[in-house]
Order: sequence, then C-alpha cells, then structure tokens
Amino acid sequence: MVKTVESTKNRVEVGSILESSFQSMLDNEFSNSKKIVMVDENTQEECWPYLLTIFEGLEDAEVIVLPSGEENKVMEVCFQVWEAFTNYGIQRGDLIINLGGGVITDMGGLIASLFKRGLRFINIPTSLLAMVDASVGGKTGINLGQYKNQLGVFAFPELTICDPIFLKTLSEKELISGTAEMYKHAIISSEEHWKTLKTLSVNNVSSDVIYNSIQIKAEVVDNDPTEKGLRKVLNLGHTIGHAIEGFFIEDHVYTHGQCVAWGIVVESKVSEQLGHLSKENFNEISDVIRDKFPPMTIAKENFDVLIALMKNDKKNNSSKINFSLPSKIGAVLIDQQVDEDTIRKALEFTFIEN
Repeated sequence: MVKTVESTKNRVEVGSILESSFQSMLDNEFSNSKKIVMVDENTQEECWPYLLTIFEGLEDAEVIVLPSGEENKVMEVCFQVWEAFTNYGIQRGDLIINLGGGVITDMGGLIASLFKRGLRFINIPTSLLAMVDASVGGKTGINLGQYKNQLGVFAFPELTICDPIFLKTLSEKELISGTAEMYKHAIISSEEHWKTLKTLSVNNVSSDVIYNSIQIKAEVVDNDPTEKGLRKVLNLGHTIGHAIEGFFIEDHVYTHGQCVAWGIVVESKVSEQLGHLSKENFNEISDVIRDKFPPMTIAKENFDVLIALMKNDKKNNSSKINFSLPSKIGAVLIDQQVDEDTIRKALEFTFIEN
C-alpha cells in the first residue's frame, strides 16, 4: 500500500512505485513530453533496468549518467548536462526524472530548475538518506569547493516516490548513513519517533518508519518553505556536520550521514554547555549515536579549519556561528549564536576526551 504525504509544497508517495501515481503521470500529463532520466553509475546499473522493464513510457527516455560522489556535485557537471539538454532539444514541457541518492536529487533538481527558467522534475530517491531528507523539501544545490550546497535554489518536484525496494541495493554503511537524518527528525520533533529509532535495525527499515520521518520534515517545510524561521530546526547537526564533510570531501572517509550524526553529538554538547539541554538528554543522544554510528577521528589541530568552514556556512547572519540546538529530545532552539570557544570545547569533548 502506498502512503502519501501531501501538502502545499510536497507530494511524497511511500511504498511500491508499481502502486504509485508515476504510471498515470507518464500516461497523461507527460505522455507527449521528452523524458530525461538522471542517474549515476550505480543507479544506472542497479535501478534503471528495473524501471525500464516496468514502465513502457520510459522506453524512449534519454539517460544521462552523472559521476557519483559528493566531490562531483559541482557547476562543471551542471554545464555539461545543460549542453546535453540543448542537444536533445529539451523544452519547458519536458520531464526530468532524478533516479539516485542525495547527490542526484540535489544536483538534478538544480539542473532542472535553472534550465529555461524551470523544467518539471520527479524524484525517485534510491538511498535511505535521499528518501527521508535530500529529495524532500525543495532544496537543490551543488558545492563550491569545500563548502556544502553553497549554490542552489528552492524548487519542488512534481512528485517524490520512496520505494523501499531500492534500499536492497545499498550497503549497510549507506543504510546507517540514512538513519542520521531520521534521528535528527526525532530530536527536533518527536520523542516517540526517537524511541522507535533506538530499537531500529538498519537492515529492516519499514515504509512506516520512512513515512514518519518524511511527515515530520514535510510539515516543517510546509510551514516555512524558504527557511525564514521554523525550517531552521532541520539544520540540527548540519553546521558541524557540513564542516566535517567539507574537510574530508576528497578523502571519501565519512558518509554525509556519519558527519551529520557526529555533528548532532557536538551540537548537543554545545547546547548542554550553554544550559539549554539537560545532561541526561545529552548523554542519551550521545550514547545512541555512538552505539549506532561508526567512530570518527578528528585531530585537535584541525579544529581551526573546521571553525573556518563553519564561518562560511550559508546559515550564518552575524560574526558568530549560527546553530539550531536541541533543548530536549523532541524540541530545538533556532538562531543560536555561539562563540568559537564554546564550539572548540564541544569538539574537544567529543573527539579528544571521549
């Protein structure tokens, strides 16, 4: 059975793509449109043949293979795709289908939204991370050097389809990565979701758990689609997490989810140091993350680089670094300006003392 999260900005269907509205869209509103399917090397091999076998409306689709990996989420790749669109004669009424993880949905959405001032697109996320986060909420983006998602626009897909069948193509490492955003959703909004996730096996992620996470994010986005206020709660773990990810972006050492998870630990420690979060709640968050995610090593001499990366974070609006900090499991404070000394102490506690 397909469950739908629908609001003014988001339409997400969770369940089998065979039971989704995808076929109807191909047969009706996009029956005469050219289709471009954006994949990476992995989803071209693991996921595209499945769709091609099932949906006759994709037989004439052009397939564009993007290089996989966060380091390839750059403007140079976008230019190459736009040139291909021009060669294919793509027009405003045509359809882009983003079939892949967060890199594909982030970059594919940006590519679609800028070409001829906006093409319609559908996201079919194939990673857990993309299902519960990257493909939902209308954020598109590419990186600028070490700085994550510095270039982007808000652009919402016509439809996002989250079919757990694609999770079978993932390694355990990628499944664990995806759960980081789910833990974030729980901390910002739902103690019940948190309790469920604490007992979750990454090899048995159900449609219901995915649906619950998406519903939390979609509700936040619907109330603040362009991040003027409430949506900032979704930045929990990301100020530190993006800095860590940027620092290691060329080394392929840590996944996005792992960086976010440890970012949540550091930012929770910052919150405890500032008196916003109880020691009991901090210990619970820290213990769960340490139990569920692989360890991370960052030397103290690299803290200056992390701080510099944080200072260039797009969420800042003052000389201090801007955070969304948990006040308890189920609630977050936004627009918290934090000084460097407090951040360093939290980094040292997380990566050196423990």
